[in-house]
Amino acid sequence: MAALRYIIFGFLSLALIIVETSGSPDNAPRVEVQPFGAISSGQKTDLYVMTNSKGMAVSITNYGATVVSIKVPDRGGKVDDVTLGFDTARGYEEGKAYFGATVGRYANRIAHGTFTLDGKTCTLPKNNGDNTLHGGLNGFSKKIWAGKEVSSKDGVAVQFTYVSPDGEEGFPGTLTATVLFTLSKDRNELRIDYTASTDKPTVLNLTNHSYFNLAGQNQGSILDETLQLNASRFTPVDATLIPTGELRDVKNTPFDFTHAVAIGARIDDADDQLRFGRGYDHNWVLDKPKDANGPVLAAVAKDPKSGRVLEILTTEPGIQFYTGNFLDGTVRGKGGYAYPRRSAFCLETQHFPDSPNQANFPSTTLMPETQYHSTTVFRFSLK
Repeated sequence: MAALRYIIFGFLSLALIIVETSGSPDNAPRVEVQPFGAISSGQKTDLYVMTNSKGMAVSITNYGATVVSIKVPDRGGKVDDVTLGFDTARGYEEGKAYFGATVGRYANRIAHGTFTLDGKTCTLPKNNGDNTLHGGLNGFSKKIWAGKEVSSKDGVAVQFTYVSPDGEEGFPGTLTATVLFTLSKDRNELRIDYTASTDKPTVLNLTNHSYFNLAGQNQGSILDETLQLNASRFTPVDATLIPTGELRDVKNTPFDFTHAVAIGARIDDADDQLRFGRGYDHNWVLDKPKDANGPVLAAVAKDPKSGRVLEILTTEPGIQFYTGNFLDGTVRGKGGYAYPRRSAFCLETQHFPDSPNQANFPSTTLMPETQYHSTTVFRFSLK
């Protein structure tokens, strides 16, 4: 009988060792909610920190449904934050660069702050010269969203919801928008699902405005990082960065990223389009199969030093590539680091700029009887 007890005890001890070594709770995917400071009105904000067992951590605040940080390992196992941002909500409230924000109702520019819908002229506030940019003076990036953790079979997830009243920033219809962020349990991948509905015809174009530096958010220029875009055309712009309506072939231009090219290789070429944007600040027309079902690969960025690779997949028809041309070193972000010109790039999946005024562009009109849905994936790996 004593021998039997020893055998049972031995099996139990072995089982405990296996559990402790193969499934430590510290490595389990999880969401933690932390205070993120108050904005000027006194309203408090939260920070949702998602982690997986693959070495990736993503922090998102309910202020602007904003991605505050994305931490991933390099080829040596060193973990760095690869996105620009601030340490508190107040920084995002006062900031003008849209670091990590969910932007809307209309991402990118609308010419002259006006468009016509259902025979009615809609007038928007102008916050970018004569144009409206990223939803106006107080767009979605400046709102506190309702956030909560939700269950997901794919990993850990956080959902944010905002109800935009009829007429807000000049846009018609009461719009309910939801953004679901899911951090995969199986790979270092952040999936963003956008859904929205309206009670009146309106226009809608949502995106995430994360600024990436794959070497790390305090590591200087991104000009040596490479980029490939699955796009054979782009939409050229006028001097105010409004599309002319043309879909121009990228062949034999500085806009040809159909094969991997260093971001800085041609960024200062003598080209009117580069002069207008002070670098790249343009929309590319993605080459997507007509029968595509779900997100398809749109872009691949690589950092040769760290080995980090970022793939972006999307259901959207376009992607805005912006090289931080208007950063100037005066903004100090996380950890007090200054963000100089071209210290990060954005790849904003989207419908095209000024689509409400461009009949030949894919429509951004949302009707009450339909639901808006869009998906973008940020997938990280090493090479």
